[in-house]
Amino acid sequence: MTEKLKMTLKIHHLNNSRSQRILWLLEELGVAYEIVHHQRDAATNLAPPSLLAVHPLGKSPVIDDDNFVVAESAAIVEYLCERHGGAHLVPARGTESHVRYLQWLHFAEGSAMTPILLRLYTARLGDAAVPLHPRINQQLESHFQYMEDSIEPSGFFVGGGLTGADIMLIFPAEIAVAQGFDAKMPKLTAFVKMVHAMPSYQAALKKGGAYAYA
Repeated sequence: MTEKLKMTLKIHHLNNSRSQRILWLLEELGVAYEIVHHQRDAATNLAPPSLLAVHPLGKSPVIDDDNFVVAESAAIVEYLCERHGGAHLVPARGTESHVRYLQWLHFAEGSAMTPILLRLYTARLGDAAVPLHPRINQQLESHFQYMEDSIEPSGFFVGGGLTGADIMLIFPAEIAVAQGFDAKMPKLTAFVKMVHAMPSYQAALKKGGAYAYA
């Protein structure tokens, strides 16, 4: 009888995107994986049509685990932690820490990305967007300050060590530093520096290619 070959997990990775944190998670878990690289359009900065062949929304990250396709960053983090040896990155269910973990896991995309994307898109409108800037900037600062105030003495967001919530939160934290909030957010800045120094993060950078926020 021929033994069935185990397929390698694939991640569809878009340069300068939120898929970088999934590479970091995969390195942290020590999972064998293959990267399928996709490059943004140099003029528009949009994802290429090649991603539409992977998922109807044409977005990244997307993983393909033995022909089982998973999209959405938080769902991917939960899936990888559950199926690929990441139980140590998830607080015990039924605890307050697990509830905080879930809040932060979904805050990263559900709340933090809204003002980040608003600034990105309105920046392309020039003077037409000027009336919106004060509100967007206020929302950015309040969300980043919330993150700053919530980092625990350990330097992480939940408990005394790395969790999947930190994996999700690194991207908005990197954006905060890149957009000049580092002077106002010392704990958030320290979090970014700590993560960037981790061997698993450095390995993900090496495999993922140039990344504007590291």
